[in-house]
Amino acid sequence: MALKSLAPFGSSGSPARGTDPFGNLRHDIERLFEDVTRGWQLPAAFRGDGLLNPRVDIAETDQGLELTAELPGIDEKDIDLSLDDDVLTLKAEHKAEKEKEDKKKRYHLVERSHGTYLRRFQIPFTPDAAKVSASFDKGVLKVSVPRA
Repeated sequence: MALKSLAPFGSSGSPARGTDPFGNLRHDIERLFEDVTRGWQLPAAFRGDGLLNPRVDIAETDQGLELTAELPGIDEKDIDLSLDDDVLTLKAEHKAEKEKEDKKKRYHLVERSHGTYLRRFQIPFTPDAAKVSASFDKGVLKVSVPRA
């Protein structure tokens, strides 16, 4: 089975390092855009759809699929993992910290983000939904999807 079938759909996730011929170009453009917009406080309407992309590693073994996702700042109770046929969906909510309004406080830089993480993955085999397992520790989610 080709691992290319694991490429997420419906997101702007990057393929594994070394498999994307445009990876360096995309990285340079993103870095340029970040340099130009650094310090801007864009209204929410200009930030896109509010969806965040967690960084994910996917490995296929003889037993099934192993997925590891970075979800910094997320509470375990705010993670929703579902398997519908052969599509694994990872959704998590990163909530903004409530802070007292301080009229004397002026932000010089705002880089921390909040919103919804959402990724979907096509499983390249028939999974055994009853045996899917997951663990979450220190902001890292590990999911095991065994073959049926």
